[in-house]
Amino acid sequence: MTDPSPPRGATHHTAGAYVVGRSLLHRAPAGPKLAALMACSLALLLVRDAVGVGLAALAVAGLYALAGLGWRAAWGQVRPLRLFLPVVFALQWWLMDLTSAAVLSTRLLVLVALAGLVTCTTRVADMLAAIERGLWPLGRVGVDVERVALVLALALRSVPVVADLAGRVRDAQRARGHERDVRAFAVPLVVGAMRQADALGEALRARGFDD
Repeated sequence: MTDPSPPRGATHHTAGAYVVGRSLLHRAPAGPKLAALMACSLALLLVRDAVGVGLAALAVAGLYALAGLGWRAAWGQVRPLRLFLPVVFALQWWLMDLTSAAVLSTRLLVLVALAGLVTCTTRVADMLAAIERGLWPLGRVGVDVERVALVLALALRSVPVVADLAGRVRDAQRARGHERDVRAFAVPLVVGAMRQADALGEALRARGFDD
């Protein structure tokens, strides 16, 4: 999901989660960005104190600003957590303590925002090519690198699509006054996801990925 208004340094056109732009992050190669995402994610998992996760959150916010993405674009990436994160926070507070709950919840929020930043500034085709290059050594032992890369890229692409679908279903559910009805949320979400999967399957078959 992207900012409905064209962010600074970006055009209005979007494709999936990607926001077209001319920032330094947009111009950076996909491979180093994916490697940096992996390294930062692993480093963030080692952070155990509130100051550390707070600095990480500020750093990610700064990267969104550097990419010319508005707060709405950032919110669009973490919006799916709005129902899940409070539950995690409450559970961790009950099992441990307030500080630990805040650190864990903030760390999860930052991780999702960081991954969203990469998808917002990287075209799926570039990401796919970078994954193929990274998996190239596995091709020597018989692994279908192109197919594995396609699956990983589709998984990354599916996150914003399903999140956007869930948001639209939730909004429709709220407009009808059925916020507490689980079926009113789950059934349209599953049906919509299956339609997306069918459309994706048709596109893959048209490109010869039907085996």
